[in-house]
Amino acid sequence: MTREIIQTHQAPAPVGPYNQAIAATGTLIFVAGQIALDPTTGAVVGEGDVGQQTEQAIANLKAILLAAGVTLADVVKTSVFLADMNDFAAMNAVYAQHFDEAIAPARACVEVSRLPKDVQVEIECIAVKD
Repeated sequence: MTREIIQTHQAPAPVGPYNQAIAATGTLIFVAGQIALDPTTGAVVGEGDVGQQTEQAIANLKAILLAAGVTLADVVKTSVFLADMNDFAAMNAVYAQHFDEAIAPARACVEVSRLPKDVQVEIECIAVKD
């Protein structure tokens, strides 16, 4: 995959581990939104703890990406859905541990009224494979 980080001072700087835009070439992999479900039991992980839920959602993304032959380093766009925007800092702290800020994907983060199984966070992504 070729990746070009797009940055301009004519738009606001990122307020987290993401970039304004990414230009990439290759095969696109669209990963459905992942929530904090244990893949073995189907139970919600980290009930009431957005940090643990973010960790599990990212672990689920990583497993799907691996099955597609890519890694988090190949992700060019994420969308994060929070049940409460007050959880942004806690989610962002975990998210930052998984995405290198220098090459982090573009990202959107929005508050939604409700998520499946009443979890606190859902994350979807787009990756690019050579």
